Amino acid sequence: MKTLFNSRQFHKALAPWIFLPLFISSITGLIYRVSKDLLGYSREQVHWLMSLHEGEWLGDKGELIYVILNSLGVLWMLVTGFQMFSKTISFTKKVTKGESKG
Repeated sequence: MKTLFNSRQFHKALAPWIFLPLFISSITGLIYRVSKDLLGYSREQVHWLMSLHEGEWLGDKGELIYVILNSLGVLWMLVTGFQMFSKTISFTKKVTKGESKG
């Protein structure tokens, strides 16, 4: 029996909404760390990147919601992505008629 939504449909439906916040967080986090640790910028000089990264610009409640939704988005994409992956990759060898498992 086919379910109303499978993991591929959920993944496809939510991906456009999850992409931009995750993209912003990953890029700003990377640039922040590289700028601070490798390029020698001070924490104050690159704090604006961390503000974008954490959603600080949304205010206290908005920041919390942004972080929670980003975290749930990553988990959702990982779970549905793994489900799709596991359906396309066979983890066990299929036995055809006339073959032995040996």
